[in-house]
Amino acid sequence: MPTRRKAVSGTAVLDIAIDRASPVPLYYQFAQQLEQAIEHGLLLPGALLGNEIDLAERLGLSRPTVRQGIRTLVDKGLLVRHRGVGTQVVHNKFKRQLELSSLYDDLEKVSRNPSTRVVRNDVVPASAEVAEALGVRKDDSVVRLERVRYADGVPVALLRNHLPTGLLPDLDARLLEATGLYRLLRAAGITLHSAHQAIGAQAATAEEGGYLGEPEGAALLTMRRTAYDAGGEAVEYGAHLYHAERYAFEFHLLTRR
Repeated sequence: MPTRRKAVSGTAVLDIAIDRASPVPLYYQFAQQLEQAIEHGLLLPGALLGNEIDLAERLGLSRPTVRQGIRTLVDKGLLVRHRGVGTQVVHNKFKRQLELSSLYDDLEKVSRNPSTRVVRNDVVPASAEVAEALGVRKDDSVVRLERVRYADGVPVALLRNHLPTGLLPDLDARLLEATGLYRLLRAAGITLHSAHQAIGAQAATAEEGGYLGEPEGAALLTMRRTAYDAGGEAVEYGAHLYHAERYAFEFHLLTRR
């Protein structure tokens, strides 16, 4: 039977279950349960775990076991060590499955309280990249949207979207701040059917870093997506940037038979 111990850190009380009969290493059991507590909001950013000696005593583990478990999460960017203070939660990274869904909806599903700041909402000439994605001519007018998306008040993404003009004629900042773009498309009777998506990375400009709370040159995740309706028409092109320490994409892979 797993041995359950309470680990108190700040205002959070964690119920850690260590199964000494399990083939899973003790440090990994400890690290996995800490990671789950961070992901589920039981340990919030800024929470202190205390020092390794105290944690080891509370959990009935050896200090090397606790140290190795903490190192695992430090390497993942979830914890940081402070000399003389202990170990502190940096953030709880949001993991997103790769499917045709909006970031707003995905954040709501996991109770991460999405909110939005609209940076730009205007009509501009289509660049060559945007024109190719939307199937329009270069310099044709397209709607440009630029928004900062927050989870629990912390910036996680800079969303840049282009839409054909006339698709959402009454789009204003109030609507964009109240909900997600894909919800507005669905409300307008537009059914998203498929998308082409590419994921990469780039260094943040000073402006991009400012929106995401990162210095110029910081590594950002990128996602470019063209979404199509049921008739095969391109309805949205997104070029998004994500805070690399607060966001991750998850893939489920199958072997080819």
